[in-house]
Amino acid sequence: MSEQHHDAYQNMTDKQKNRTIWSVITASSLGTLIEWYDFYIFGSLAVVLATKFFPADNPTAAFLSTLATFAAGFVVRPFGALFFGRLGDLIGRKYTFLVTLLIMGFSTFLIGCIPGYETIGFMAPVLVLILRLLQGLALGGEYGGAATYVAEYAQPNRRGYWTSWIQTTATAGLFISLIVILVTKSSLSTESFDNWGWRVPFWISILMVGVSYIIRKNMKESPLFAKAKSEGKTSKNPLKESFGNKFNFKFVLLALFGAAMGQGVIWYTGQFYAMSFLQKVMNVESIQVDYLMATALLLGTPFFVFFGWLSDKVGRKAIMMTGMLIAILAYRPIYDKMFKSVDLKTKTVAESGLVEKRTAKIHDKIATDSLITFHKETLYTDGTLAKKDSIVHWSPSGPVMTDGKAEEAKVSKSITINDSTKWSLVFLVFIQVIFVTMVYGPIAAFLVEMFPVRIRYTSMSLPYHIGNGVFGGLLPAVATYLVTTGKDAGHPTWYLEGLWYPIGVAAVCLIIGLIYLKNKNSNIHD
Repeated sequence: MSEQHHDAYQNMTDKQKNRTIWSVITASSLGTLIEWYDFYIFGSLAVVLATKFFPADNPTAAFLSTLATFAAGFVVRPFGALFFGRLGDLIGRKYTFLVTLLIMGFSTFLIGCIPGYETIGFMAPVLVLILRLLQGLALGGEYGGAATYVAEYAQPNRRGYWTSWIQTTATAGLFISLIVILVTKSSLSTESFDNWGWRVPFWISILMVGVSYIIRKNMKESPLFAKAKSEGKTSKNPLKESFGNKFNFKFVLLALFGAAMGQGVIWYTGQFYAMSFLQKVMNVESIQVDYLMATALLLGTPFFVFFGWLSDKVGRKAIMMTGMLIAILAYRPIYDKMFKSVDLKTKTVAESGLVEKRTAKIHDKIATDSLITFHKETLYTDGTLAKKDSIVHWSPSGPVMTDGKAEEAKVSKSITINDSTKWSLVFLVFIQVIFVTMVYGPIAAFLVEMFPVRIRYTSMSLPYHIGNGVFGGLLPAVATYLVTTGKDAGHPTWYLEGLWYPIGVAAVCLIIGLIYLKNKNSNIHD
């Protein structure tokens, strides 16, 4: 790869450049989309995975452990950013994100092959954690490479527009993960999905990785990096130049605290926390949650490109700061409305709408004991259907006792919502996705423009992945903890307590960004 490649690209007509950049975007986006898909099927299946890889005697602890394992993949992303960012600035963008693609693909496939906790005990969560950490390291190197690669091909006045296509991949990856899970669930019985079908989405990823690897392998190096390399202007020590140089390190900190950390929590609130809130706090039936999340994401995704395009016209800062401000003000009213739309206390039970029955079966492990299920279905006048199953462990002498007390019943609840409520919730999630598109659409171009070619991959990757991986990735676990604590303390709006985390982080980021970020977009041709 040489200066001739850079000159050849510069001498192309606009039409040829557009054709070239579309092929660059396709190759970059496809790989990045697959990596996000791999990353998110773990989050989308968190409720199922909690029962497979962790002890089943405490469902809340198992779910929190799964969220913590999910978060671990985020927390190591900055280390992946440092390791692969350094490689990308030393040897090139193309080869580095070929490696990240393969690591991510095989880690995901292997998660789908691990035996459950009942088969191999504590080795199950340990192996899942190791593979999850590998996923996080790979994703830490992927995004910076894809964003840098596309930005270095893009015309300066359209950089926001072209890089925003990369920004759609995270949401598209989540969307595709939901669709694959939905199709798998719909194709199998509930029992089959619970036994082995949940593994299918993990296995499918290996096919997609194979296709993406072939496409990426045939790509050329970015023209700006090729020119810098041929002129001997690449960095000998990207880590030292990025973080040992006070002037550059100041920009790394500004990128993190003035943009990336606020963007990270808004991204995860609008997509992941919304889904977790619907399932775990509101108890909406899981297939309905998948459908309404997929619909909201599908409707919202084009706005990534719209706000990326708009940032070329009015500046990146204005759009990102506006998105943060509206989100901070709107989150509590939105989630309050979401919760109240399925609050059963405000609904009227239909005539003959209550059905109760009891079933019993022999305990799986103790032949003399039984599991008794008390099943309750309540139909409301607006068409809402609430189901509650309480499973009690029963011995020949009565309820099984632990420490002198009867074992707590395992309770599962689900609410099937009517069409009117469903579309209301789609709209409320869609609004949150719009906040996401405002902060996330322009951020790739914004970060790329802050740093010079020689250390760009390293310098932009770290603040992005701390903002998203640490501040964003911890959100589901922290918010779930705050909600649980608020509920136990009897707080009247306990269901909104989890929002204090994203609101607080975004507010700090907004203040720093408004004061210190400059309004004008930068030129990256250095």
